[in-house]
Amino acid sequence: MTDLELTGLTAVRLVEGYRKGEFSPEEATRAALNRADRIQPDVNAFVRLLADEALAQARESTERWRRGEPLGPVDGVPTTVKDILLLRGAPTLKGSKTISENGRWDEDAPSVARLREQGAVFLGKTTTPEFGWKGVTDSPQSGVTRNPYDTTRTAGGSSGGAAAAVALGAGPLALGTDGGGSVRIPAAFCGIFALKPTYGRVPLYPASAFGTLAHVGPMTRDAADAALLLDVIAAPDSRDWSGLPPAPGSFAAGLSGGAKGLRVAYSPSLGGQVAVRPAVAAAVRRAVERLAGLGAYVEETDPDFTEPVEAFHTLWFSGAARVTQQLGPHQRKLLDPGLREICGQGARRSALDYLAAVDVRMELGRRMGRFHDSYDLLVTPTLPITAFEAGEEVPRGSGHRRWTGWTPFTYPFNMTQQPAATVPVGTDGDGLPIGLQLVAARHRDDLVLRAAHTLYEAGVAATGLTPAGS
Repeated sequence: MTDLELTGLTAVRLVEGYRKGEFSPEEATRAALNRADRIQPDVNAFVRLLADEALAQARESTERWRRGEPLGPVDGVPTTVKDILLLRGAPTLKGSKTISENGRWDEDAPSVARLREQGAVFLGKTTTPEFGWKGVTDSPQSGVTRNPYDTTRTAGGSSGGAAAAVALGAGPLALGTDGGGSVRIPAAFCGIFALKPTYGRVPLYPASAFGTLAHVGPMTRDAADAALLLDVIAAPDSRDWSGLPPAPGSFAAGLSGGAKGLRVAYSPSLGGQVAVRPAVAAAVRRAVERLAGLGAYVEETDPDFTEPVEAFHTLWFSGAARVTQQLGPHQRKLLDPGLREICGQGARRSALDYLAAVDVRMELGRRMGRFHDSYDLLVTPTLPITAFEAGEEVPRGSGHRRWTGWTPFTYPFNMTQQPAATVPVGTDGDGLPIGLQLVAARHRDDLVLRAAHTLYEAGVAATGLTPAGS
């Protein structure tokens, strides 16, 4: 099998090939590394490639598969890690010039540790905006990450490097983080799948300064790969005091239920609160109609809430201020100017302001809990637009001040801690991907994955760019 063919395979298909002896982890890893080298000048998906380490891990995996003794379901699968999460042996700079490479770097984040235990091959660290603060990926430390479909456009963020890498075949599995849409935004812009699991489903350590808004989630070519990855990384870790107990069953095993009987609420614009581009609205509606055709009970209705952006800003900006609290004047001058601005705003929020935002959050959670008494799933566009100019926080001429202005469908579900995924359901007139968002009640990650998998099986969703498409 050629490199081109290998880098177009899903993780599920790679593992099947390892088991049958069709190709080896070493061959798949060499192909993925070659792919990463090729795409890096155009899209800037990586801050660091770990070629020697990855090939050593792949050789060990190849020998385990030869003996018929793989460590787990992702043994030998090329995987990337967002440069927010700790990866033993590699600096975690978080897109910031304020962090020195000179450190011990001797610990894995919980999700990384679970993957290492199961034999995954780590290709490298992917790009992020500074401390993951915004919905696009550019930073003082690593520059601008660009969209695989059009390199004049943004890949989205904050897990933009991860999304671009998966879309272009540089590893089928990626770990991202999501505090306001940061796996779903870039996945939607880059035409791949991503899941923000229920808060606590994937342990997080060190704890995020953004608190319980922050989730770790899989970014993959399809829902089956995400379920495979989630089965590995959802194992509890004692370092995360807020982590959930083990899931009651395998997410991969629960994919096959189909759409029949699912109660689906379709909200095209959150009750008219969001102006959605016609091409996006049409693609999402077609996908929803397909769900209905597959047996789901679909009703066009809206969740009962008004946009909670000011409360989210209080929580988010306060977290950013906390991240940078210990920096001196010289270090602050090194920060992304937008980040420096919101840190100043966050530092001026009082404890009472913060608690008032928590009240808004709790009420939003109550309303969504009641909503899901009646509906298994909420479907919305992931974003009201497609990818815009690279290097900009907001689309030019949009009138938005911050990235939250064009992400009204994503951040509310960080506030409520619900599982939410994005599925690619088409492209606009410029050939840019469009995402559909699936949201379920807390702890029902299985329903989100099942519905997404149904869309893939029905041909509504595609597995992203082929490597030849770059």
